[in-house]
Formats: sequence, structure tokens, C-alpha cells
Amino acid sequence: MTSHAADSSPATNAAWDDHARDVASRDDAARDDTPLDTLIVGAGATGLAAAWTLAKRGQNVTLLESNDQVGGNLHTERDGEWQIEHGPNTVIMKPPLYALLDELDLLGEAQPANAESTKRFVVLNGQPVALPMKPLDALTSPIIGWRGWARLAREPFIARSTASEETLAAFVSRRLGPRILGRMVDPFVSGVYAGDPARLSVQAAMPRLAAMEQEHRSLIIGGLKKMRQARRDPSPIPVEWRGKLVSFPQGLQRLTDRLAEGITAQPTATIQTGCEIRGIRREGEQWVVEDRNGRQWRARSLVLAVPAPVAAALLRPLDERLAKPLAAIAYPPVNAIALGFREQDIAHPLDGFGVLIPRAEKRRTLGALFSSTLFEGRAPAGHKLLNVFIGGRQSPEAAVGDDATQVSRVIGDLRDLLGIRGEPVWQKVTRWPQAIPQYEVGHLARIEALDDALRAYSGLHLAGNWRGGIAVGDCLENGRLLGEKLLAAEST
Repeated sequence: MTSHAADSSPATNAAWDDHARDVASRDDAARDDTPLDTLIVGAGATGLAAAWTLAKRGQNVTLLESNDQVGGNLHTERDGEWQIEHGPNTVIMKPPLYALLDELDLLGEAQPANAESTKRFVVLNGQPVALPMKPLDALTSPIIGWRGWARLAREPFIARSTASEETLAAFVSRRLGPRILGRMVDPFVSGVYAGDPARLSVQAAMPRLAAMEQEHRSLIIGGLKKMRQARRDPSPIPVEWRGKLVSFPQGLQRLTDRLAEGITAQPTATIQTGCEIRGIRREGEQWVVEDRNGRQWRARSLVLAVPAPVAAALLRPLDERLAKPLAAIAYPPVNAIALGFREQDIAHPLDGFGVLIPRAEKRRTLGALFSSTLFEGRAPAGHKLLNVFIGGRQSPEAAVGDDATQVSRVIGDLRDLLGIRGEPVWQKVTRWPQAIPQYEVGHLARIEALDDALRAYSGLHLAGNWRGGIAVGDCLENGRLLGEKLLAAEST
């Protein structure tokens, strides 16, 4: 078994280094006593989208990032013919994303996932079983089974909940039954949120689901009504893109790199990397931000688009009422383990998006994406690439151990499921000690308390994937909306 240290594309890095030096020189030359319109801390998807919205409208905006490159957890790595994502692997093409890609001239580069990726597998009694994609298949699927269907038949007659908040597990069990919870919802939540349905708030994590019950009384009736509405009022984007999973031949980092290029092409906007912020304070009508090297920036509006624990640490000296709700948001550890195999060493055809593993299967691995099936160009010819996830809210201890332990652990969980006969010929372990924010019970109350405290601090704004949705598309759209809000405030 061999392992190779993987680096981002040298050409991409060289171009970014030249670009960053140019931006830094512009930033140093422009710094004087005149405050910026807006200063944004954090160049992940949310911060970049907000900065782009402001920059293209002529605002004097600077974006600060502690890492050496922008993008946050959207980071693509290339090692020879192997290409992996450290964080999210795909984005879903919805109208806001389509509009953004069109605006950035990226539609021509967008790479839809292969048709096979519509198939999803869930492990059932030690075997990967495809989730039903058609109504007839659903009727005969062992995942649901006759007991599951008998329970689903009662769903339209179940009364609405009167509780102000409910765990996702309680909600699904009450409306759809424990079989659907254990075999479908639990692995989905573990795979997407790295979360625990017995802790997640359905009102916070899946508000549309909770709203559907209140509006239509039944999820089944509400779902059918929404399907009819969608046929009458189709999406404004071309049919070939609707709901598609997409990436780019260079990986998802291409999107954030392009946003950065667009921002710094504007004469009033700059991006400064390598800025680890150590403090923020209010001086009169201005916000002052200082990094660990003693550099300072002044702005009329300050946006912290950083993870909740980072924001809490920065805000605690200012006001504990701001820090406390943020510090209470849980971030479990997750490791992403990329494994490259010779094609003949995996018996399963990997003819789908990936496989999710319910907790009932007594395995610690959350699931695996079939990366080389999803998109071309992710693995050398004659090889297959898996991206495996372990850890999460339900099994944080599973993410502990050195790289060899992690690789051995996930291969042990997957060997019989996928028919793995040999050892990986390439591997890479990426660790996220604080991976995905958990929208657990009390989350909405925490956000409300945070917003109440924020009203005392004019010009201070907080954003990130810890509110408004964890998906990349949600973060991009929330950043855009924040930018529009700042522009509207500036014009009044």
C-alpha cells in the first residue's frame, strides 16, 4: 500500500500567489484613515458571495481570510491523476446558483454529475440496497417493507403537532414511523449533517418539512400538492440543469477561486489572505479589526462570516451575550478518507452516488461517495476513487486515531459491503475537528437571542453555515442576500 502527499494544482497555486501579491500591494497602498464601507472576515462561500455582491456595485470592501487561500472548506486537491475534495463534493443547481454561475461566466465550465449518480444505496442487513427511484420500485423495496407501507398509509390521518419544537427523530417517528427513521432518515442525517436525528431540531434543520406539516397537515398530501405546483410553475432555469448535482473539471474550488477573481477585479475591492484576526472593537461609528501581526482595518460595517466558535471567541471581549449562543453550537469531528483502488479490486460496480450506513448496522463509518463515478477525471484509468466519511455527532470517537488507523477502520467497514479484495494504491486523510454545525434543539432560540443582542451594535453582521442552511448553495445565497441588505442600508 502506498500513500502520496497531495497538493493543489501548482498552476492554480502560482496564479493565486501572483494574484494575492498584487492584491496585498493594492491593499497596503490604499490603507489610510478613510474607513472601508464594509470589512468581511472569512472568505468561505458566504463571505465571498457577500463581498462579490458589494464589490460589483462599487462598494469599498475588503475581505480578510486567515488561511493562505480563499474558499473555506471548498478545497480541491490534485495529486497526479487523483483529484479529491476536502469538503463538499457537489452543489445542487437551483435558480440562485444558476444565476451566479451565469454572472461569473462559469456555466460553460459546469460539470453535471454522471447519470448513474441518481442511484443511492443504503446498507440493509449487511448489503447495499438501492433506494427506490420510481413508485413501483418503492412498493417492492425491502428498505420500506410492508410494515413501513402500512405505517405510511396512516400518515395523512395523523394530526399536526402543537409543540413549538421537536427533534427530527420524534417528528419522523410520529409521522412516518420508526422504520423510515432508522432505515432512511438516520443514514441521511448522518451522511449530510454528520448529525443525530434525536438531537437535531426539525424546525431549525429542516424547516420546510415542519412547515409542510403545519400548512397541509400531511407530508404526503403536501408533497403531492408541491409536485402539482412545480408542474404548473416550473423552475426558471433550463430543464437540463434543474436539480442537477454539479462540480467543475478542476473541482469545486474553481467556483470560489472565480468569485475571488471577480471581487479583486473591481477597483474598490481587495482580498487579504494570511490574516488571523485577534480582536475587534468599536470606535465611534467605526469597527476596528486587528490581526496577529498588528495590522488594522477600519470600516463602517463589519461582517464576521466565520465558524460559530471563531465568532464566539472574537465577540466574547465585546459582549458575552453575543458569544454565548454561538459557543453553544456543536461541531462534531469528521474525517474524509479518500481511497484509490485498482478497478479489479472492488467487486461492486459503484454504479451510483454512494452508500449510506444506518446506525443499526453497527458500523462506525457514515458512508462513502463513489467519486470516480460521480465525475470524470477523478482517478487514473483502470482505477476507482472512494471518499469515505467517519465520525460525526453519533460517533465522534471514531474520528480519533492516526491515518493508518482511520484507513484500516473504514476499509474494515466497507470491505464486505463493496467487495473490496485488495488494498488501496492511493490514500489521503483529511481531518475536520469541527466539521458541520449542528442545528440541534434550541438552535432557533439561540439565533433569536443572538439577533436580539446584535441590535445594540450598529454595523455588525454575523453570517455562516451555522444559520440559514449548511449546504454550499444556501451559504452562497445567504451571502448574496446579506450583501443586498448592506447595499440597501447604505442607500437609506
